[in-house]
Amino acid sequence: MKNTLKGKSGHTRFRKNSHRNDNMKEKLALSIVKRLTDNGFQAYFAGGYVRDMLLGLEHDEDIDIATDAKPSTVANLFPNTVGVGEHFGVMLVIKRNIPFEVATFRTDGESEDGRHPKSVTFADAGADALRRDFTINGLFYDPMKKKVLDFVNGKKDLKAGVIRSIGDAQLRFREDYLRLLRGIRFAAHFSFTIELDTWKAITDNAEKINRVSRERVFQELSKMLIGPHPDTAVSLLDKSGLLAVILPEVSDLKGIEQPVDFHPEGDVFTHTLKTLSFLQNPTPVLAWSALLHDIGKPATFSHTDRIRFNNHGRVSARMAKNILRRMKSSRALMNDVYACIDNHMNFINVTEMRLSTLKKFLSRKTLGDELELHRADCLASHGNTDNYTFLVSKKKEMDEAALKPKPYLTGKDLITLGFTPGPIFGVILDKVYDLQLDEKITTPEEARTWVKKHKKELLSH
Repeated sequence: MKNTLKGKSGHTRFRKNSHRNDNMKEKLALSIVKRLTDNGFQAYFAGGYVRDMLLGLEHDEDIDIATDAKPSTVANLFPNTVGVGEHFGVMLVIKRNIPFEVATFRTDGESEDGRHPKSVTFADAGADALRRDFTINGLFYDPMKKKVLDFVNGKKDLKAGVIRSIGDAQLRFREDYLRLLRGIRFAAHFSFTIELDTWKAITDNAEKINRVSRERVFQELSKMLIGPHPDTAVSLLDKSGLLAVILPEVSDLKGIEQPVDFHPEGDVFTHTLKTLSFLQNPTPVLAWSALLHDIGKPATFSHTDRIRFNNHGRVSARMAKNILRRMKSSRALMNDVYACIDNHMNFINVTEMRLSTLKKFLSRKTLGDELELHRADCLASHGNTDNYTFLVSKKKEMDEAALKPKPYLTGKDLITLGFTPGPIFGVILDKVYDLQLDEKITTPEEARTWVKKHKKELLSH
């Protein structure tokens, strides 16, 4: 398994990150643990932080703390706390404006909605570990004694690279169906395998994912897509049956043939997975654009002289926007993904564009994500990235002033030249600006001269 080292005895030992002690968040979390233990309570780092520490990975998310101190005690020990779930034993302790979740050891009662337990009972660390989702997330770490507490054989599964539910897998997922997606995400992220009973429980309960709010599903999917192996995540979603429930439009890409000359890799679904595999630390905009960039191909499929998908870029953009709206994404993400997908077929013509058109292309707000989408799209199909290289080179040649220069003329200039304000102003100013971008006029004086010369022609429009 990755990120482990062999000790002198031959047994696998875990590697800690040497920079972790310099992490301010960790120091603040340690101060919380120290305060609790100094007052006679148990307190440990819990969950994902411990998992990643043992794997030798950086952990950028929150550091959660588990303790036997009751919420009221936590509130008394720390001056800045917020009760975000006191009924469930959860408090936020704020340190230097950073919130740390401090949760009392507990067991959960039966779930009433596939997410929230009807009741909780405060317990000890061992019982608390048994209520968690997967063994690799059920570990505690005592930072004072520098000791791992493992009640669920989590270290063994970390070493073996296995995702395994704690206890009864069916029960674990009934407690919170979002765990169906979390299991897939962890398997893809760490390149782990999913244990047989856990996998069966995921496939058995795939339809139940609809009981989870779309916002939570969207957040979990986004984490998968910006993770290190989004193609693996989507493949596992497909094999488990979850993809057809959450994103049937993506599932429908399977079996949609493509012209072999341009897409030797196979059908649209295979191409989508390959595109995802070429992403490198993608933004959410890029990741969702890659997943949905060809979503309109089934609707635009035709077979005449060859297989064609006429106007599939625009159709895919519209469908992607509708999907993201359904998933309750932000409006900003929706609009940027739409722009990326709508423009992704225009990369074919970039070497033949007029200078003004090329400059507008290179000054697009979403250009960075569009470039990376184009690169991955090409690598996942015909493999020719010449247009990507061309655009990167042109972008380096032109600074911001060259790409988006201040216009030589304004509406006030047109009034001075004898034009009456109206819709024609926009037409004239756009025409002059294109000439400026094409470098056919190079000064404000040349712009005014051109407008005077073509005044009659311009007014006829």
